[in-house]
Amino acid sequence: MTASTPDRGPGDNPAASVHAGELGEGRVAAAVTAFRLLADPTRVRMLWALREDQLDVATLAGIAGCRPTVASQHLSKLRFAGLVEGRRTGQRVVYRVRGAHVRALLTEALSQADHQITGIPTHE
Repeated sequence: MTASTPDRGPGDNPAASVHAGELGEGRVAAAVTAFRLLADPTRVRMLWALREDQLDVATLAGIAGCRPTVASQHLSKLRFAGLVEGRRTGQRVVYRVRGAHVRALLTEALSQADHQITGIPTHE
């Protein structure tokens, strides 16, 4: 794909430079999708559990306090957005966070929440 692809804008060409400062429409849309998906307590709990471990749906459901069918629906959305990936092992699927950027995004969001809750000044 090139920067002239319809769903991409300037700054979206992955070959141009990794993590360039320009904000193309595709990058903004993907970021908004990620933030939207992080705006759900069940998904945050599941992602937090997946940050350093690979877990199946039943385990994630227990951690998030929901039914496995609900956890599966959340995981489907997270997978579609590229935040998690699944690997089939026999009859079950084991999920993991897809990359260090997802882990960092989640960690930073929760660190910011800690500062907000405790009143401890933020880092510059």
